[in-house]
Amino acid sequence: MTSEADTATVLRSRARELARPAAGANVVGEQLDLLEFRLADERYALETSFVSEVQPLRDLTPLPGTPAFVRGIVNLRGRVLAVYDLKKFFGLPEHGLTDLHRIIVVRGDDFEVGLLADVVMGVRRLPRESLSPPLPTLSAIATEYLEGITGDHLVVLSVARILSDPRIVVNDGDKE
Repeated sequence: MTSEADTATVLRSRARELARPAAGANVVGEQLDLLEFRLADERYALETSFVSEVQPLRDLTPLPGTPAFVRGIVNLRGRVLAVYDLKKFFGLPEHGLTDLHRIIVVRGDDFEVGLLADVVMGVRRLPRESLSPPLPTLSAIATEYLEGITGDHLVVLSVARILSDPRIVVNDGDKE
């Protein structure tokens, strides 16, 4: 039987191998590594540089008196994280929570939060120049939160812009 430390070492080694560019691959321009997920039957993505982990949704504790997009808090290995529902934040249709939901843990400059996803689909890489500006008809999500849209209709969100929204900081403790 292997220890958790041995397992973690093997997994880190495998991750480094998988992260290497393919031999002979011509990389032109900046590449984006994205975590793809579903919200309300649409495909979205976040840059993996902001993502620290993905966890199943378990033991969500609601927080009374918070905005509707704050679904509650969870305890992840001793860290208490606020969990935000992007569907409510963006005004997208909602179908309730299931055991398929995942928490995408993202890091900002000074804090870490969980973003709720219906289903996490995987990681993909694409050239930044393949992103098109958002269409004016994309009204459900304000264009200020978007990096762009791919040719196959993947909506790439800006984690930095979402986390810098003043609504995200529910109570900063600076009340006088």
